[in-house]
Amino acid sequence: MGFALSTMQLTSPAFAAGGAIPRKHTGEGEDVSPALAFRDVPAGTQSLAVICHDPDAPLVTPGHYGFVHWVLYGIPASTRELAEGTTDFVAGTNDFGNEGYGGPMPPEGHGPHHYFFWVLALDAAPKLPAGLDLWTLLEKIEPHVLGMNRLVGTYRRG
Repeated sequence: MGFALSTMQLTSPAFAAGGAIPRKHTGEGEDVSPALAFRDVPAGTQSLAVICHDPDAPLVTPGHYGFVHWVLYGIPASTRELAEGTTDFVAGTNDFGNEGYGGPMPPEGHGPHHYFFWVLALDAAPKLPAGLDLWTLLEKIEPHVLGMNRLVGTYRRG
């Protein structure tokens, strides 16, 4: 299937689609990941991955753009929600250089940024080491993507 939207749904009790991400989930607050819930996961799913990416960040490197805030994988297919601040599953490396979640923190005076939280359903449960960056993870899982969808929130540094 490759990287195409599916009917799978991703929601959060912390913010609505297109809504503001609460300060609690940002670098200005407690910096904990928001709770997320998945539904309509495709048949045949063996594992899930979650990422958070800010395409509005003014960063471009060869072949990459924006800023990666979260890379999480090795999530069992039976999982339908992630708790707030979860440290379960396999953490990848974000663009802060840390493993796990690093909340929104756009440059001061930069206006609102859009944060794309993605869930990807995979037809395999690959044994991947911790610490993969987003681009390496996507390279390894792309042949296994059954479906994906996103939840977009916004944050403006205040």
